[in-house]
Amino acid sequence: MTLNTKTLLFFSALMGFLVLLLAAISLYSFRQFSLYTAEHHARSVAETIKVGLTESMVNGTIGKRSEFLDRLADVPGVQNVRMMRGPAVVKQFGPGLAQDHQADGIESQVISRGEARFDVLEKEGGSIFRAIIPYIATGHGTPNCLQCHTVSNGTVLGAISIDIPLTDVKRQAITATAMVSLSVFLAALLTLLVLRWQLRPLVETAGAVKTVVTQAIGGAFHGRIKQRGSDEIGVITGQLNQLMEFLEEGIGTIGRRVSELMGHHHRPLNVGNQLVTTTEMVEGLVEVSRYKQAIEEDQTKLEVYQRLVNVLNDKYDFHQFSIYEVAASKNRMAPVAVDGEINAPCRWCDSQILIDANSCRVKRTGHEANGIDSPGICTMFRDEGEGEKHLHLCMPITQSGTVGCVVQIVVSLEEAPLAKFMIPFIAVYLRETAPVLEAKRLMEHLRESSLRDAMTGLYNRRFLEEYTATLVATSQRRQSPFSVLMLDLDYFKKVNDTFGHEAGDKVLKTLAETLVKSVRTSDMVIRYGGEEFLIVLLDTSGEIAMNVAEKIRAKVEETKISLPGMILQKTISIGVSEFPSDTDTFWQVVKFADVALYEAKSQGRNRVIRFIPSMWTTETGKS
Repeated sequence: MTLNTKTLLFFSALMGFLVLLLAAISLYSFRQFSLYTAEHHARSVAETIKVGLTESMVNGTIGKRSEFLDRLADVPGVQNVRMMRGPAVVKQFGPGLAQDHQADGIESQVISRGEARFDVLEKEGGSIFRAIIPYIATGHGTPNCLQCHTVSNGTVLGAISIDIPLTDVKRQAITATAMVSLSVFLAALLTLLVLRWQLRPLVETAGAVKTVVTQAIGGAFHGRIKQRGSDEIGVITGQLNQLMEFLEEGIGTIGRRVSELMGHHHRPLNVGNQLVTTTEMVEGLVEVSRYKQAIEEDQTKLEVYQRLVNVLNDKYDFHQFSIYEVAASKNRMAPVAVDGEINAPCRWCDSQILIDANSCRVKRTGHEANGIDSPGICTMFRDEGEGEKHLHLCMPITQSGTVGCVVQIVVSLEEAPLAKFMIPFIAVYLRETAPVLEAKRLMEHLRESSLRDAMTGLYNRRFLEEYTATLVATSQRRQSPFSVLMLDLDYFKKVNDTFGHEAGDKVLKTLAETLVKSVRTSDMVIRYGGEEFLIVLLDTSGEIAMNVAEKIRAKVEETKISLPGMILQKTISIGVSEFPSDTDTFWQVVKFADVALYEAKSQGRNRVIRFIPSMWTTETGKS
């Protein structure tokens, strides 16, 4: 129910109640006034009769009182007059004339009690006001009642009954009440019309405010209210319009600025929920800021990739996607994560991109490949889904002007519209991820460079120092041994002295290649210093390590190194120790392998020696 309707109904009910109340009060007042007037009229008639009868008695004309009473009955406003003698008068003068009526029960009570009685009787002719008024003897005044009546003072001599018709009075009262009620009704109606006219601007303004506020709740702030007058309603209207203009301009500006930050085309101001859209984008930027802070504090790029996977999985509910890393120097791509799994095999793309990065459209062009709007845009996409058709959308992560990674999102036909809406938000995450990933890759490259020997490409001693704790902890957790081989080229100094350092460098490089080929990928080959090398054989006992060391020794002995004008062959000495059977301290294991190497050199070089406790003497410990 509208405010206008409620207001009019309330005031209509109030006016109706007031009209009815006034009519009831008027009727009651007229009735009381009529009864009051009739009573006084009756008393006046009774007093006139009393005076007339007294005069008749004094003048000796009491026998003609019937004519006198008949004339009184013809007086306007009097319908009937009757006389009743009291017992004292009847005793003294007899029952009187035929016109003197016998008293009925009510009249007898009035004569007996000496109290007047007034009643309203309903008869066929209408309402009658009956007054029964007693005559009481008194010895005061002129004439003196006691002069004629042999009664005591205060004796009831008789009573007079007077009937006064009320029909005309009642009709006049109803007519007057109707006229008053009609006047009040017309006044109330006029008041309602004036009230409605006064309320109309308020009601229309309230309706307009409701419409504008409803639009604002829905995110549209273009609504305005027509200003009516300059009173309080007009002032409120103007201020509300100013507020809507401020909100429209402010939120619109915020939305456009946020859209620019997100690279997202902002919706028109009158379409959709502008406030919700802007709020979502602002919240998205806040979450992106937190995400960026988190990935900046991560240690490795793999942790960064994992966070990006979590964003796609948990925040945007994508479960079919791929993240590829581009190795620009080798023109290859490697899958970092597929369908939320790190280092999973390629699924949604042709494996051609793994060996030829330029076959990927996004990597080649540096632009987004939208397979939702343009199906078939990339020939490398492979729909590996079962049952339903899938579309893809691939986006680049640009680093230093080139594509460093490619993110591929795969969706069903039903998911495609929502995915398109989410892409600008995801693009912000990718844009913030790009410099962090580039920094992590650079740091890993620098760290990798600092942990490798520049000439041979093998890990250096610094790497071994950093990896020691992990190596020991892994061995203890798995309760699996590992063996350490300490290797040293025999008479390497003569190579440098005889053939020069270039020849020595070539010998070291050839030896490094031979060592790497002679062990597993999981084993570690380290240039320990100069011509000294160290190999850690994981999950390998001392006995097996001896066999591996012997194969290495034989392979080195067979290796021919081409030098200008000649072929050079070298031998190697190897010492072997095992963790934890020899000792449960890593560097002590290295020391034991070094002691065994020293023993191999002492026994003539070009041989493999397993460490035994007897080799560890006071002198070797000091050395």
